[in-house]
Amino acid sequence: MRHPTAAATAFVVSLVAATAAAFAVTQDAKLEHSPIFATRVSRVFSPACGPRCRTRQALIDFDLRSRERLTVWMERDGRRLATLVPGRVYAPGHVALVFEGVADDGLTLPDGVYRPVVHLDNSHRTIVLPNPIRLDTRAPVIHVPRPQHAILSPDGDGRNDVFRTPYRLEERAHAILLANDRRVELTRAKAPAGTLAWNGKLDGRPARPRNYVLYASARDAAGNVAEPVPFAVVQVRYVALGRKRVVVRPGARFAIRVSADASLVRWLLHGRGGLARPGTLHVRAPRSKGVFRLYVTAAGHAATAVVVVA
Repeated sequence: MRHPTAAATAFVVSLVAATAAAFAVTQDAKLEHSPIFATRVSRVFSPACGPRCRTRQALIDFDLRSRERLTVWMERDGRRLATLVPGRVYAPGHVALVFEGVADDGLTLPDGVYRPVVHLDNSHRTIVLPNPIRLDTRAPVIHVPRPQHAILSPDGDGRNDVFRTPYRLEERAHAILLANDRRVELTRAKAPAGTLAWNGKLDGRPARPRNYVLYASARDAAGNVAEPVPFAVVQVRYVALGRKRVVVRPGARFAIRVSADASLVRWLLHGRGGLARPGTLHVRAPRSKGVFRLYVTAAGHAATAVVVVA
């Protein structure tokens, strides 16, 4: 009869051996490399964002460790909807695929979240990539106060140099500001709210004096762009005169309205001139009859009026 202590010792030894064997199997399983690695998948895309849009397709890239026959498809809620690779042999290395949002029946798939699935025939494995792709064709919606009217004088003197307006978005997106048909600002952050600003410049140069219609738009992460919404009329004005033509008697005084945001303006008429504050400018006409030109300048910009002395 075996001694009880010897039996217990034998049981403990066998238990330790079994545990070590199980641990070794587990470690071998952990060390087994996945046949797919270096996965890179687009997070969001929009087939409706235009032919030049970089996010009109979803990119699905990964590397293979060994030669494989692949079948790749997109599924949603467990349903296979679009086949990307019907069964093709790939050598070890890089695999680059695209998902265009089209189902196997040729119809455009609805907005939603899809997952790429890779079946490896040689390895007898099917891998659902842990990278959901969101198909989003809905353009963002931007809200700005309207209507607005403003005067802008981008001459760098610190007065009326910048037009600003708050905005609000219904989703995170880049806000866009356009002056007429030219984009003048694209916000860096995709914030749900903020401020749009125009410094009165086009392509880095002060805009010409005239009225500009400002539009608000937005672009989301999928590349969808909102239809521009007109919301403001901004007059770019450096210095302006209330009349373009003045008729006056020789030597008589006349008045003309001067609009400018500068603290002082300079005027010149037939060799005479001076400084004055914006507002109503009082000037004496030349004593001789004729047609003369009145110049009024402010911050390097000028406005003119014809003075007819008769």
